[in-house]
Amino acid sequence: MSDPTRTYLDFERPLAELEAKIEELESISRASGDDAPDTADETAKLRQKAEEQLAAIYGKLDPWRKTQVARHPERPHFRDYRAALIEDFEELCGDRRFSEDNAIVGGLGRFRGRSVVVMGHEKGHDTESRLKHNFGMARPEGYRKAIRLMDMAEKFNLPVLTFVDTAGAYPGLGAEERGQAEAIARSTERCLSLGTPLISVITGEGGSGGAVALASANVVMMLEHSIYSVISPEGCASILWKDSARAKDAAVAMKITGPDLLGLKIVDQIIPEPIGGAHRHVAETMRAVADAIEANLAKMDSLDAAALRKKRRERFLAIGRLEAEAG
Repeated sequence: MSDPTRTYLDFERPLAELEAKIEELESISRASGDDAPDTADETAKLRQKAEEQLAAIYGKLDPWRKTQVARHPERPHFRDYRAALIEDFEELCGDRRFSEDNAIVGGLGRFRGRSVVVMGHEKGHDTESRLKHNFGMARPEGYRKAIRLMDMAEKFNLPVLTFVDTAGAYPGLGAEERGQAEAIARSTERCLSLGTPLISVITGEGGSGGAVALASANVVMMLEHSIYSVISPEGCASILWKDSARAKDAAVAMKITGPDLLGLKIVDQIIPEPIGGAHRHVAETMRAVADAIEANLAKMDSLDAAALRKKRRERFLAIGRLEAEAG
């Protein structure tokens, strides 16, 4: 059955019209019962056409369209990954200095039978939850909570899994007064010095230092239609051309999508998404993410703390090096 409540992006309008027609035919069939006209053939043809249209659209997404997909309101967020992948989750709150920050959620749990510390940005799914989680934009206390959780992970020799999805750290006056830049820097430093395996998955937006503070990992993976950038395309366009409307040009120039980032060694792996994106196939996406995490954790099982730190350091020193040498 078609989903009439689905949110469509601008470039998906042709698909929206097809799926609306399918829903209309299905509604007529349901309402008429035994007296319904035979619409099965027409519905099947429309479904086939919709599937072909979906494959055509998602087979040639440019960087700006990928940015739109990465921000899709129905895209799975941290709460969805936590519910699907983590058993016996126990949330741990507060930074023990100022307060709790709901933009970063974290705690203890079990991933496929293995005890882990897990944390990630939570954007929320409706107006109330988006306000509660501040749209995934963390304040200093969020990053200090992350440091506290990583300290605990090292104390008990637990791997750390982070799920990154944020437009960036919160730029408000209060956050700056409480040391936003310092908190981000210390969280990044703690990632790099961690003596246990650290795996990060960019599930939507990986924006600026707010993302790096949780993604300075042994392995950084990203979903196929996610983005990872030093600034948003709109912000870049405003700085370079004084015109945020040129965000599409900025998205292309900044190389924020998987293939470019993989070539620059900024990310280590791209996790393919089903046709239509993660928001259309949540369960399948969850399985792909879980399999990728499990495979990478297994590769680090034999490494001690010194080896993990060394590999993490070498990974970050190698970023962009081939590109620079080729130039």
